[in-house]
Parts: sequence; C-alpha cells; structure tokens
Amino acid sequence: MADQINIAIVDDHTLFRNGVASLMGEFDELKVIFEAENGEQMQQILAKHAENLPQVILMDINMPVMDGYAATKWIKEKYPQIKILALSMFEDDKAVIRMIKSGAGGYVLKESKPKELLEAIKAINEKGVYINEMVSGKLLRSVSDKEDIPEFSKKEIEFLKLCCSELTYKEIAEQMYVSPRTVDNYREALFLKLNIKSRTGLVLYAIQNEIFKF
Repeated sequence: MADQINIAIVDDHTLFRNGVASLMGEFDELKVIFEAENGEQMQQILAKHAENLPQVILMDINMPVMDGYAATKWIKEKYPQIKILALSMFEDDKAVIRMIKSGAGGYVLKESKPKELLEAIKAINEKGVYINEMVSGKLLRSVSDKEDIPEFSKKEIEFLKLCCSELTYKEIAEQMYVSPRTVDNYREALFLKLNIKSRTGLVLYAIQNEIFKF
C-alpha cells in the first residue's frame, strides 16, 4: 500500500514489543520495519535503515543502556522528521512531561487497545502531535495554526512555565509565594481558557506553541 505508515517499536520487554509488533502488523495502514530493545540498538538499526526510515517510533520510557529520554533527544537531533509516540505504563505526569520536553509528540498507555494505538499513530504521523483524552480540539487547532493563542496574565505564564518543571503543585505554590488554593485557581483558569484537562496537556500546549523557550 502506498500510504502505509512505517513504524518502529523500541521497548526492552521482548514479549510486549513482539506483541505490539504483531498486533500493529495486522493493520493494513501500518508496516513495522524494525524493533529494538533500547535506544542504543535503535541507533545501530537506524544507521542501516537510512533508505527506509520509520515515520513514527513507539518509544518506551524506562529502558537500560539508553532510555527513552536520551533516545528521543537523539532522534530529534538526527532525524527531526521522525515522530515519537511515548509508551507509558501508567499516567505518570513527570515521565510524560519529560518525554514531551525531549521531543515526543504525545503518549499512549501500554494498556491501550490496538485500535487506539493505531489512531494515535495515524494522528501523530499526520499532525506531529497526538492528542488523547488529556486535551481536546482547541489545542489541536492551536498546534496546527498558531494564530489563536489567548492572552495570559504574567502569573499564568509563570505558572505555565513551572508546570513544565518537575515541581509538584505544592512546590509551585511555594515558588510563586502564593497559597496552593491560588495555584489551583491558576490551573483551573488555564484548563478553562485552553479547554485542556490535565497538566500534561498544559505542557504540550506550552511546548507546541513555543510560549517560552526551554
């Protein structure tokens, strides 16, 4: 098929990796071109696949030798056209935010149904970002055409920037010299303003719209 999406899977759990490869291989829209058990092995395989690069890589986060963060940064430097979809075991804000800051365009949970994973791969291949339940249509529009960026107060910008760190909401409140309740208000105001439902969504928004440089 001319419009098949070439994908690769990088994960150190052999059974999981083989299982995903097998399931994804059943979809006509996808073609699994390689599997790797860590970032270093991925680098070696990519060097041999120069003529046939994957369009999307499903990247595990925690791996020995070279983890998902380092592997994603390397991909973004060497092959910026390749899209990275992070694979997460659970809703781990810190890990996912760090993966997005490393260059991933979204994440899926490992327990996702094959059809959900297919939709995520198609979306990230087409738009460069995968929006799951953590965010919604408004973010998608602002990612594709950066015209509709709303006005933010100085405090909201400061809060948004701190959201992109590994600080907890309580620590963010301390750093901003405000009460946790006030931080809750900033968060809710931004959720409402951007039609976003989670901290990860806020970070993705900030990065995709280049609200500030990291």
